[in-house]
Amino acid sequence: MNKVYVVGLGPGGALGMTAAARAALEQAEVICGYTVYLDLVAPLFPEKEMRSTPMTKEVDRCRMALELAAQGRTAALVCSGDAGVYGMASPLLELAGDYPDVDVEIVPGVTAALAGAAVLGAPLGHDFCVVSLSDLLTPWEVIEKRLRAAVAGDFILCLYNPSSRHRKDYLRRACEILLDAGLSPDTACGWVRNIGREGQTSQVLTLARLRDTQVDMFTTVFVGSTRTKIQDGRLVTPRGYRA
Repeated sequence: MNKVYVVGLGPGGALGMTAAARAALEQAEVICGYTVYLDLVAPLFPEKEMRSTPMTKEVDRCRMALELAAQGRTAALVCSGDAGVYGMASPLLELAGDYPDVDVEIVPGVTAALAGAAVLGAPLGHDFCVVSLSDLLTPWEVIEKRLRAAVAGDFILCLYNPSSRHRKDYLRRACEILLDAGLSPDTACGWVRNIGREGQTSQVLTLARLRDTQVDMFTTVFVGSTRTKIQDGRLVTPRGYRA
């Protein structure tokens, strides 16, 4: 069968993987992905053929999976979280037109916004938006515009890719933009590192303290709306129900 499954693995371990994701990987003859993500599934499917490409070769990874499917093999392309949220579904579908005989099925997973929110409490209880602070594919001017728009709309913010070796001050810059746009320094915030994986850590804090916090690319950051509060050590954004 000429088929590619694009599979979101969820936040990390086997417990965070959906039944649909696991079923797709059972069907696949060969699993493609970045090495870090293959390491997450290899123990579950030791008999499967695994193929990888370096971190910056996402397009090559997509084409690899499509080529395998075009040859009659059932392939799975894996990524963390959800395949459609900063994942591999979009680039693979962009290339899929070159392979008209290949059937593509997108298999959703639990994205970091949802998994991290569960660790911190219920910060996404009302309208929220997700913004990546990586400017590799999006100009910083556009990122700043989106951050300011989130404050103007009083959205809860979930920040992906808040820092890296080459972007150590990006979270601080984002926090300063949010403060300049009108958010209070006392705004309830939180972060989670290594969500669902060994060594998971988290913290609930204010925006003022978040500005001076060092994080890395394995961290997801949450910035509350004006309604978000810290209650018993957890982030809670009221939905609005009356008791």
